[in-house]
Amino acid sequence: MDAFILNFSENIFNKLKSIWENSITNKIVSISLVVIFVASIIVSYLDRSNLISMGSWDEYFSNPFFAIEISFTLLLIIELLSLIFVLPKSVSKSVGKQLELLSLIFIRAAFKEFSHITDFSWDLNSAPIINMLFYAFGALTIFVLMGFSYKLQLHTPLTNIEDDNKKFIQSKKLLALFLFIAFIIIGIYDLEELISTGNYLHSFHTFYTILIFSDITIVLIALRYTLNYYKIFRYSAFVVATIFIRIALSTKPYYDVIMGIISAVFVLFLTLTYNYFLKNIPKNKLEQ
Repeated sequence: MDAFILNFSENIFNKLKSIWENSITNKIVSISLVVIFVASIIVSYLDRSNLISMGSWDEYFSNPFFAIEISFTLLLIIELLSLIFVLPKSVSKSVGKQLELLSLIFIRAAFKEFSHITDFSWDLNSAPIINMLFYAFGALTIFVLMGFSYKLQLHTPLTNIEDDNKKFIQSKKLLALFLFIAFIIIGIYDLEELISTGNYLHSFHTFYTILIFSDITIVLIALRYTLNYYKIFRYSAFVVATIFIRIALSTKPYYDVIMGIISAVFVLFLTLTYNYFLKNIPKNKLEQ
């Protein structure tokens, strides 16, 4: 029964992944983002010129830079969906993708602060300028740290038993399907809220909370196939990194960037130390 469920879920996941990573899908997504960005600029201009009224959304479209926020929000949603399909590949790649998303959230925040700048006068706009610099350099720091982490990462199979590795990957694909369902449910709820109230919830923090539980589930599944301390610690430490990212999404300005950078530093240091042990521990002990 377990084999049937794992094989069935793997087939569904592979089909969804094939559709999502298809070149035609990528082209459609890219063109859609450009069209929505241009359309948002036009609508914003017409709204500010009082040629049309957007009703409860007038407050947003009256800002000439709102089109940027729309585009980056959609980009983040797309990257969030891509994260689901990265999860079965590697836990380290999954956490790396989460930090990539966090850096994009900071870039979006920088653009949002830019929209508060009116006449580029330091006396009147010092707060948004400082916030913009903080978010921009915070995103850049995470970008640099993750670049080093990706260069240093060494990937090893969970066990030296091929069948166990296959089942472990299949289990992660099943978990990814549940994440996909959660993503759809959250998206529908946010869309309903946007239509009914005109407010978009940006429920990234909700999805990251779910990611914490999914990462813990992966650790527990891994225990079925190995009790190796180094590998279990590595998986568990990545869960801690996800928690740090979740905290970063909930804290106020400055502290969120600091927590984000701490998360990236933590992942880099974890990668460095794990690589050191990987090279110095006998292979038979590492595979126990």
